[in-house]
Amino acid sequence: MRICLMIEGQEGVSWEQWLRLAETSESSGLEGLFRSDHYRSIVRGEPAGALDAWATLAALAARTERIRLGTMVSPVTFRPPAVLAKNVVTVDHISGGRVELGIGAGWYEAEHTSYGFPFGTTSGRVDELDRQLAEITRQWTEADDVRPEPMQRPRPPIIVGGRAKPRTVAAAVRFADEYNTVFPSVDEARARARSVSQAAREAGREPLRFSMMVGCVVGRDEGEVAERLAAWRALTNDPGEPPLSGTIDAVVTRLREYEAVGVQRAMLQHLDHEDLEMVALLGEVAAQLAA
Repeated sequence: MRICLMIEGQEGVSWEQWLRLAETSESSGLEGLFRSDHYRSIVRGEPAGALDAWATLAALAARTERIRLGTMVSPVTFRPPAVLAKNVVTVDHISGGRVELGIGAGWYEAEHTSYGFPFGTTSGRVDELDRQLAEITRQWTEADDVRPEPMQRPRPPIIVGGRAKPRTVAAAVRFADEYNTVFPSVDEARARARSVSQAAREAGREPLRFSMMVGCVVGRDEGEVAERLAAWRALTNDPGEPPLSGTIDAVVTRLREYEAVGVQRAMLQHLDHEDLEMVALLGEVAAQLAA
């Protein structure tokens, strides 16, 4: 299983913090740095805000050398498909071929209201997801009058996010390389992975990579775990804990359970973005999983 850092960019992450997070991800051996694409805070509330996802990724692409960079996920309500396709190609060129497009239908109505984006219905947004996937793929692979071409051939990887409902699975099977699901239990991950795998077989295509995004808190010992859980609870106003929490060995053991049911890559959500030491610990988690 490969491990990426997942940062909620709408929670007041400054440019200086983004740069430190990217540098630490790279030096710690993580595969990539993914970020949400939201315009309003969800966890911290006002006055936390968001730097634009694709502008941030373009800047980070120029300051890193190895890590994969992408969104988890860009809503189709924010940008016309040609603009999103051009943003991704731009980051692809700046990074030397290290970008991935995570794309979804969008769900957070409050940010649409604040920024004047049409929200519409769920079915309408999923229709738009299908339309944008088709158009983005066309521009990257078929359009002779769209330049420059992506660096990655035949195109940058596409990730569709969802909970393995039929329409998002169908969109992923038709257009994507990877299906990402959010906050699953082990049993839910098993069922969702099977749904995606079965749909790919029925369509006669190669299997998609199956990944998850899940909250994580890790420490070197129980004392560190307790301190980080206290910080997590203060940020989220949640008396519980994220699905993955514990020492490095405990988190590795839990991730092995997910790996056994088909999860091939994990984007580990790190809400306390000021805490760079935990990013380094996630690198140790990744190293144990790769051993």
